[in-house]
Amino acid sequence: MTITITAFERSPDRGRGLARDMRVRWALEEVGQPYDVRLVSFKEMKEPAHLALQPFGQIPTYEEGDLALFESGAIVFHIGERHAGMLPDDANARARALTWMFAALNTVEPPIFDRALARILERDEPWYEQRLHALEVSIRKRLDDLSRRLGDADWLDGAFSAGDLLMVTVLLRLKGSDILDHYPNLSAYVARGEARPAYKRAFAAQLAVFTAASTS
Repeated sequence: MTITITAFERSPDRGRGLARDMRVRWALEEVGQPYDVRLVSFKEMKEPAHLALQPFGQIPTYEEGDLALFESGAIVFHIGERHAGMLPDDANARARALTWMFAALNTVEPPIFDRALARILERDEPWYEQRLHALEVSIRKRLDDLSRRLGDADWLDGAFSAGDLLMVTVLLRLKGSDILDHYPNLSAYVARGEARPAYKRAFAAQLAVFTAASTS
């Protein structure tokens, strides 16, 4: 059965690999599974057909036969469960990888994503500077903890796993900022993720969509 995912027809990330279909593309590339992509407009994301797949009107979605999934973390976990290469065989290591998946999305990502939104949507508000400062304090606290835990290791828990895939995609929102630059081991960690052939293939595929949309 062919896997079909959805992605932005015109991505607001301007081809930088930040839209969340990137996580699913990367996971599928890591496990060597071919997939089709159905591009959706912002209008189509709010229409009944898409809402039947994604009740919150977002991307990505994942369809395989009669299975339909939403939420990028859940999709990545499903891919890791179905195919070798994303989750360890050892039960304890597998549980730790799942823990890091939750940590990436529930602990590290929220202030990072909120900072990105604030920089776009709240820049002209009187509370902007105070809001941005509070978010960056929160981000640095999380990165302090993460940097200390990673140390000089290549990955979070031995071999590369779905936990690393999600954590790298979260940290990519800080790439080039002075925040991430203060953590050389985390910057190197992100670079290792970007250097993986599967990541490069996924990034090229997502960038091609943006390039085609911007020239059409």
